[in-house]
Amino acid sequence: MAWKQAVTAALFASQLHSTSASPARPIVSSPGDTSTIPRWDLQSNPHTGDDLTTISQPGVDTSSWHHVGVSRCTLMGCLVETGVYKEDKLFHSTNLADVDEAQFAVPWIYRHEFALHHPTPKEGEHAEDDDRHFFLQTHGISSRADIWLNGKQVADKTTQAGSYAGRDYDITALVAEHNALAIQVYPTNYYYDFALGWVDWNPWPADNGTGVWRDVEIKQTGPVRLEPLRVVTELGEKLGDEPAKVTLKARAHNLKNETVHVEAEAVIGLDREEHLGKRRLVVRKTVTLKPLSVTDVVLSATIDKPRIWWPRQWGEQPLYTAKLTVTPSSAKSGTKTKHAPISDHASATFGLRTVTKTLAHDDTTFHINHRRFQVIGAGYSPNLFLRSSPAQYETELAYVLDLGLNTIRLEGKNEHPELYALADKLGLMIMAGWECCDKWEAWSYNTDLAVDPVPVWDKADYAISRQSTVHEAGMMQTHPSLLAYLIGSDYWPNDKATKGYIDAFHAADWQVPIVASASKRGYPKSLGPSGLKMDGPYDWVPPGYWWDVTPSEDRLGAAFGFGSELGSGVGTPELGSLRKFLSESDLDDLWKHPNKSLYHMSRKGSSFETREIYNAGLFHRWGKPTNLSDYLFKAQITDYEATRSQFDAVTARWNADDRPATGLIYWMLNNAWPSLHWNLWDYYLRPAGGYFGAKTATRLENVVFDYHKKGVWLINRSQDKSGNRTVQIEIINKHGKVLHHDTIPVTTQPNTSKQILSLSKILSRVNTDVVFIKFLLLTQNPHSHDDDKHTVLSRNVYWDAHTPDTLDWDNSDWYFTPVTSYSDYTPLNTLAPATVHTHATTTVNHHHHHGGSSSAGVVEVVHVELENKSPVPAFFVSLTLVDGKGGDVLPVRWSENYVTLWPGERVIVKAEVLGGWRGGVGRVEGVVVRGKNVAERVVGV
Repeated sequence: MAWKQAVTAALFASQLHSTSASPARPIVSSPGDTSTIPRWDLQSNPHTGDDLTTISQPGVDTSSWHHVGVSRCTLMGCLVETGVYKEDKLFHSTNLADVDEAQFAVPWIYRHEFALHHPTPKEGEHAEDDDRHFFLQTHGISSRADIWLNGKQVADKTTQAGSYAGRDYDITALVAEHNALAIQVYPTNYYYDFALGWVDWNPWPADNGTGVWRDVEIKQTGPVRLEPLRVVTELGEKLGDEPAKVTLKARAHNLKNETVHVEAEAVIGLDREEHLGKRRLVVRKTVTLKPLSVTDVVLSATIDKPRIWWPRQWGEQPLYTAKLTVTPSSAKSGTKTKHAPISDHASATFGLRTVTKTLAHDDTTFHINHRRFQVIGAGYSPNLFLRSSPAQYETELAYVLDLGLNTIRLEGKNEHPELYALADKLGLMIMAGWECCDKWEAWSYNTDLAVDPVPVWDKADYAISRQSTVHEAGMMQTHPSLLAYLIGSDYWPNDKATKGYIDAFHAADWQVPIVASASKRGYPKSLGPSGLKMDGPYDWVPPGYWWDVTPSEDRLGAAFGFGSELGSGVGTPELGSLRKFLSESDLDDLWKHPNKSLYHMSRKGSSFETREIYNAGLFHRWGKPTNLSDYLFKAQITDYEATRSQFDAVTARWNADDRPATGLIYWMLNNAWPSLHWNLWDYYLRPAGGYFGAKTATRLENVVFDYHKKGVWLINRSQDKSGNRTVQIEIINKHGKVLHHDTIPVTTQPNTSKQILSLSKILSRVNTDVVFIKFLLLTQNPHSHDDDKHTVLSRNVYWDAHTPDTLDWDNSDWYFTPVTSYSDYTPLNTLAPATVHTHATTTVNHHHHHGGSSSAGVVEVVHVELENKSPVPAFFVSLTLVDGKGGDVLPVRWSENYVTLWPGERVIVKAEVLGGWRGGVGRVEGVVVRGKNVAERVVGV
């Protein structure tokens, strides 16, 4: 009852104000101007009635409507934005299930009034003599809408259909000095509409994502309008040493019923040098446009000394700017008409790079700038209500790079232009594409759709899908961060749909691979095999799973080929986060009822609504938890070793002769809401075991351990690091006794991995239940034999049980492989206590105050010195930054965490507190230190 009362009060409060007063400042004022509708009045159809002719007239009283202060939001996102719902309350326990879905079973109206400078024609003039034209541009409305302006219908729901099917509408004949826009959105059904669905990722939002989820814009032009700019690049084989040809293209619409001559001007320059007045390339030519025609305007230039764009781990990310302008000119002279204003312009930022792919062993390998590129990435999720901001992207992508990843996959969640622009700047690759399991894959041969009969595509559906591709290709084409576009996910599109997709991409001058699907179930002949596998797992498997690759035809998700979405289903948040979204009863369920269906797992009815498989591994391998704290600590160990072994195996097998591991998209990177699995950091930006397991495995230079065959592998993911290295190996038992020590000289080469030795015989002779193995990778200083003069490139500690995990491969399912016997790590529950001396210092960045910036810059740096004063190892020591109230200080980047220390060992760990999105809330007042055998305490800074 209290919940309903709170919602009612918020509804009343949000309706007290009105923004319907006619605005004074024109939203656009010159040809080439484009402005976003900045905010909306919102109300449901039962409250407004059906008379859109009246509703879309200026001056309508909207004082009883919701007033949304952002430019884009789904219905639920808007209601959260206005305070009708509070996200923290919605996401607590099972509250989301209490939202009344019936309120979204009817149309809703987004309304906004705007001004234009639109003078009345003078005596003797006609409105058609005015060369100004105005357009309404949609970029993403889910999933169908009627659009009205000033009492006239612009489009109906059969035209404005498809969540990605952005369109340009000529509204010149409808606009006035004062204007009212009304967009009526219709309820979305994931199985029957082209929307942004969630499948089994999480519970579905009550509105199914209905609404204006991307910006709506007003654009002004002269007599010629330009479509989005396309940039086509041609690079020589010797990148950077040969000139690069750059061609700018844009389709020009002659809006007049007469021939128009324009001067087209292309300007190209390096982005960061524009303001310094550096030399720019300028190309001009006169173009003749026939009456009411569409003509491709094409201008080319040569960059003599091109700067090449590279993925972040391989080099720099120089970006060029391009701008194409058309201005009316004299037919005779070919020069601009005196005082003629521009008619329109189109601009973009681009990078010089190449992306191709090859197929071997039926596995895809991507190549960037002619070099083999091993994809190490994860699947990205937007917010459940599709809420986003540039600051959010900055923080999330800062984490992605900190993890050592080079790619994110967007499955049917193609996001906003800001994400691609940021990825360009950061050097992060993006695999975009359509989603699975709903209307996007409603093929007669899709036997997995949860709807019967399958709503196979009709003529209108093919048109919507093609228009969706036209829009998305136009938005993405210039971005160097694009690695590929997947036109299918679990299933491949039929030949007719494929042709529509390919035609749209070709029309956009697409220059990166188009991939049939993310699986090997089938493919259209025009594209050929995808070379991507989707064989799971999605739930817990032991660390050895990834290394057991023979025979490959029976080993599903093991480390060979290109895994488009796979993982061990881990991602348990730490207690500080759990308390934000779980009740005490929910917390008890985690360890007291290990097989129970949990609301914060996947959607009810899916294969992932419980933690049963995960908990079976945890309970068998680490022992039955004694309390919540014990359970969560064992969960972090489980998550850490799960992600580390997966990324270890893939990076190690990059150069394997028998089906190398060419790519990995971890399932998943993050969550749409507070979740108990499928993430590398939790919803509150707290990195935990899974995060640091992955981070440890993805170092540019590394030494890793094969849990299956006990091999030791040397990894080099760089493009420029080579030469002599030293590997130190030491094995101890749980009492700290040294069982083996060795120092091995090795040689490393860029972009390669190789096995350097096997510990199988050594470990088989060790008569102990569990051992710890430490690898140090050091540079070799030719002028010194003193180890202190060597730089540590990586430090890895593994724990290995004498009893192995045994997998039942013959009974594998699509989401996991059963385990018939488990490794026994319970002896580590009786480790002797260890004393770790801890000292922490902090430095505040006064140029980036807490909460004072929208960027994810560093606001505070904390150094933590740990020294194990005990004769036994200090196992899995976790560090947590807290404020004066004991709350987590987030977001944060740790150099490492969950550290295992040898007896007498000292390490220094660095933490960087980030500002920006959800950042800068509190100053660091202490560090919580805790290990498996280290008593918890708070150390002041």
